[in-house]
Amino acid sequence: MGRYLTALAHGDAMADAVREIEVKYRVVDPVSLVRALNDRGCVLSEPIRQDDQAYAANGWSYGQSKVGQAFARLRTENGRHTFCVKKPHDNELACAEHETEVLARDEMHAAILAMGFYPTTRIVKTRRTARLGRMMLCLDEVEGLGTFFEIEAMVSGDRPACEVQQELDAFARSLGVELERSTETYDSLLRAVLSVKH
Repeated sequence: MGRYLTALAHGDAMADAVREIEVKYRVVDPVSLVRALNDRGCVLSEPIRQDDQAYAANGWSYGQSKVGQAFARLRTENGRHTFCVKKPHDNELACAEHETEVLARDEMHAAILAMGFYPTTRIVKTRRTARLGRMMLCLDEVEGLGTFFEIEAMVSGDRPACEVQQELDAFARSLGVELERSTETYDSLLRAVLSVKH
């Protein structure tokens, strides 16, 4: 798996500053992927439905760079609501992230608007997860998009995100199944689909 992923798998200590870094793939054959993960000892959880509303700061629009901009998300999962803010650093899939549970989705939605954000895209998906060390593996069935596979890692220090993503990608490729890599977030992918339809 390489030096970095070996450290992740063995839970080596990390410094304080943490970023969420991920890679994402469109899945051609979900059955083969699940089998390959099982062969690595990764058993996916039962599916959970996630209903996400994405938000962008007033003044930002699709087509502009996301790097350095703050984006919000309001998620409902099993009756629980969470509010999250992500700020991409190196690229769209390498972000500083802050998340907390909230009691009322409608009130939080109103608060997000009052803070200067506007709603962009609604993302509804069914997610199954597994952990391998500090990697979170996610198999997502996204309404309007299809099946995707994400590998997420929480990373400390100032190591370039592209290096981490290369090693996460190497792990994905080592599974031996057909995957089509995407460098965009779900809201951008959905937005592109909706633009074509209209």
